[in-house]
Amino acid sequence: MKFITGSNSLEQGSVVGDIRVPGDKSISHRSIMFGSLADGKTEIKGFLEGEDALATLAAFRAMGVNIEGPENGHVIVHGVGMNGLKAPKEALYLGNSGTSMRLLAGLLAGQNFSVTLTGDSSLSSRPMGRVADPLRLMGADIETAEQGRPPITLNGGASLKGIDYDLPMASAQVKSCVLLAGMYAEGETSTTEPAPTRDHTERMLAGMGYSLSRDGACTRLTGGGQLKATTIDIPADISSAAFFMVAASIVPDSDLILRHVGLNPTRTGVIQILELMGANISLSNEHLVGGEPVADIRIQYAPLVGIDIPERLVPLAIDEFPVLFIAAACAAGTTVLTGAEELRVKESDRIQAMVDGLVVLGIEAQGTADGAIIKGGCLGAGHEQVDVQSHDDHRIAMAFAVASLRSSSKIVIHECDNVATSFPNFASLARSVGFQLIVEA
Repeated sequence: MKFITGSNSLEQGSVVGDIRVPGDKSISHRSIMFGSLADGKTEIKGFLEGEDALATLAAFRAMGVNIEGPENGHVIVHGVGMNGLKAPKEALYLGNSGTSMRLLAGLLAGQNFSVTLTGDSSLSSRPMGRVADPLRLMGADIETAEQGRPPITLNGGASLKGIDYDLPMASAQVKSCVLLAGMYAEGETSTTEPAPTRDHTERMLAGMGYSLSRDGACTRLTGGGQLKATTIDIPADISSAAFFMVAASIVPDSDLILRHVGLNPTRTGVIQILELMGANISLSNEHLVGGEPVADIRIQYAPLVGIDIPERLVPLAIDEFPVLFIAAACAAGTTVLTGAEELRVKESDRIQAMVDGLVVLGIEAQGTADGAIIKGGCLGAGHEQVDVQSHDDHRIAMAFAVASLRSSSKIVIHECDNVATSFPNFASLARSVGFQLIVEA
């Protein structure tokens, strides 16, 4: 599948509308996982019906959990308790979802049955040693393919012991994996992270009655606790909202409202970075839903300027950098990103994929080991059509769809099938606020 954008930016109107993007992917994953392990019936509203979250749902069904739905984002999970999962009949296929694989590795390391976790070609190239290593320290019997790549096989019956783990990188997935294994371990498990990362796991565990403590960068819990069923109202995903935040920021006369967006403080780096670049962003209707802060976000066009992105904000915006590269390309001056080596081991090498696409569009951009240097300029100058490769990465594909709003060339974006992993209705919602976007098989 490919995206074909409008012929040139001169025909592009402003980005205007009042919309709600799909539910948060991170919270959708965890709602299924923790609802399955809880005692009782968990009702979920706003569940993201994208392929990644559906892979998690299918995995728990395969392990004997009765799950109703999803139907228009409504799911009912009949929990089996902490020790109620059953051995699946075959390997659990997790598609493109790194979150599913890394968190499930932690949850399943202490089960009494063996299980193998597999994924598509993209997921099979992603590093899993970062979760296998701490799990082995806890006593897990775990096998990976060469260089710590998937598939992962967890051999059942291992006796886990709690550890104090200093994360070598800022990764919510690794932190969550260790904490979830800790629920099945003897004694106390702690994680200490080098920089703040998203804390949806900690918030939801606490909200479902699992005792844990948090002190700065350190989180602690003791094995043997229980989870209680609850109702979970999932806010709109700020990572999906980010594409529209940048779109409205870069197109003159734009005025866009995004409803009920999750504003977890470990996820708001994209807002802070855009504001440092001069974006006009305001919040209203701020309140808490299930322990997660949410608000409506209004974005009006404002000229952006290049900045040196503070490294402290990088972990708080790690998934939003593809579209932030587009903001940088449309800003006056130069934007410098450092401390973001994690981007090179996502669904694609996101630094290289974005730099390559921007260069094709005529932007001065170069990748560095841990970031990029981007000089703002005129997108697509001198070309009637530009072809961009997304490398089967959903965020790369959507980022270049946003770039089309300011491009003087038609952009054809290839390998867009995986947009369905996180944002299945992206194209139709984009068209509703002013994008010129055609989807072609």
